[in-house]
Amino acid sequence: MITVLVRVAHGPEALAATLSALVPAVAAGLVGDAVILAARHDETVAAVADAMGAGLVVTENRCWGEGAGIARRDWLLCLEDGDIPQEGWIRVLDRFVTLSTPERGLARFHRRSTGPAGFMRRVFARSSIMAGDLVHRRVLLNEVKARTPVRLSARIERDPVFG
Repeated sequence: MITVLVRVAHGPEALAATLSALVPAVAAGLVGDAVILAARHDETVAAVADAMGAGLVVTENRCWGEGAGIARRDWLLCLEDGDIPQEGWIRVLDRFVTLSTPERGLARFHRRSTGPAGFMRRVFARSSIMAGDLVHRRVLLNEVKARTPVRLSARIERDPVFG
């Protein structure tokens, strides 16, 4: 099982879209819990988190490591609100988590990147943790150094409503 960390930037509607996309993975036994990372306290975000049974961490920098501290599982899927994993992702993540070791530590969803921002992400973010990564808790807690990420065959897209 994995914990999903979701950083909130676009508000409760984007958060709800991402969390609802995770329901099939909960039913399949892959996702065990979720932690929401918000920059400031928001009653609506708190209500969405509570309704989904997710933990809520309010921290100004919304750092992945803050979520790792309260996550209940060793493998953590990092997402931004508005991210929607695409068909087949449950099988791909389940296989990776089952067969991988903490030393491998980092796997990355395929994300369509366009324009200069996409190019910069591909070139400079090789081993930094970003949305769309499956990372072992020990990497986020700086107990193990992240290696070059394993490229997963699963895809993740942004909900077009939330950019």
